[in-house]
Amino acid sequence: MRSLRILLAHNAYQQRGGEDAVVEDELALLRSRGHVVETYFRHNDEIKEASRIKTASQTTWSFKTRDEVTARILDFKPDLIHVHNTFPLISPAIYWVADRLAVPVVQTLHNFRLMCLNALFLREGKVCEDCMGHVPWRGVARACYRESRTASAALAGMLALHRGLGTYRNKVTRYIALNEFCRGKFIEGGLPAERVVVKPNFVDFDMPEPVARAGLLFVGRLSVEKGVATLAQAMTLLPNAKLRVAGDGPEAGLLDGVAGVARLGSQPGETVREEMSRAMALVVPSICYENFPRTIAEAFACGLPVIASRIGALADIVQDGETGLLFEPGNPRELADKMAWAQAHPEEMAAMGRNARAHYEAKFSAEVNYRRLMEIYDGVLEQKNRDAS
Repeated sequence: MRSLRILLAHNAYQQRGGEDAVVEDELALLRSRGHVVETYFRHNDEIKEASRIKTASQTTWSFKTRDEVTARILDFKPDLIHVHNTFPLISPAIYWVADRLAVPVVQTLHNFRLMCLNALFLREGKVCEDCMGHVPWRGVARACYRESRTASAALAGMLALHRGLGTYRNKVTRYIALNEFCRGKFIEGGLPAERVVVKPNFVDFDMPEPVARAGLLFVGRLSVEKGVATLAQAMTLLPNAKLRVAGDGPEAGLLDGVAGVARLGSQPGETVREEMSRAMALVVPSICYENFPRTIAEAFACGLPVIASRIGALADIVQDGETGLLFEPGNPRELADKMAWAQAHPEEMAAMGRNARAHYEAKFSAEVNYRRLMEIYDGVLEQKNRDAS
């Protein structure tokens, strides 16, 4: 395939997360394969200097994005624009600029922000789809975004306006969902089925040297949606279990004083991979619809099976009894039973780890991901040529 000219756009978060890492990895992947990639990045640190009114207006339409992206397109002349996060500073203005200048847009959907104000389909610790397919007025009444009705109203207004204008239906050439479950949710929420394709996240590193594995591992933000409360309660039911926790967040205190828990705090990627190379299983007790936790791809790459909630995409990514174990979300007793079974059956867990590595190589490796991304780009450019003829 010829070298493409790609403009990569992303609104980075104040607290770096998995989505930011995915963007960086995809940028490196494209450049390593000879494509010319320029970036249009904005960072949420800009919000610190802006008033609430200015931030709300930028969320709906950023004149700065309009002007800067217009200049970038005219100078760089990209074949396509690949957008990741636009909220709140880039705004949907980027789609309209691209459409006016006849540049196709690929949009990766990392969360459910287009349909849910908190982007998680989660309320009071339970799955909530009340705003699915509707203007999210319930989310405003419940202050679902940042626990603020004002901020929620600004976000809901932006979504309502751009749905009415047809921005999401007509200005994006192709959406990338991270798995079939999420694709189904986006279509249910109103995106055109023919424009939504699937490409999972990926990681790119060799499997660590085999070592004796022991203990359990949690990696990620210690927040409500990650099921930290379930994890803490499960550990109290297993006094002999050992759990290492790499991450920090508002729910960290729930693990304080819990027997068998060793808190490591936030750790760099290299340290996390070292932890994954020594653990017996990664525990993912999320209580929300995860899109695609990057930690699972990392675990599979390290030959580490996963004990995950049977919810949303997790039930598809982790194959019960093959690459890990599944349990009912929010059920500490069943999670404790699964963790106990894992510790009592090291040979079976080792076999699942080998399966996990094979699954990584077949679906989540850099090379497989690159081929899929090029298929999507090819389809987008072919559509552009058809529309122009």
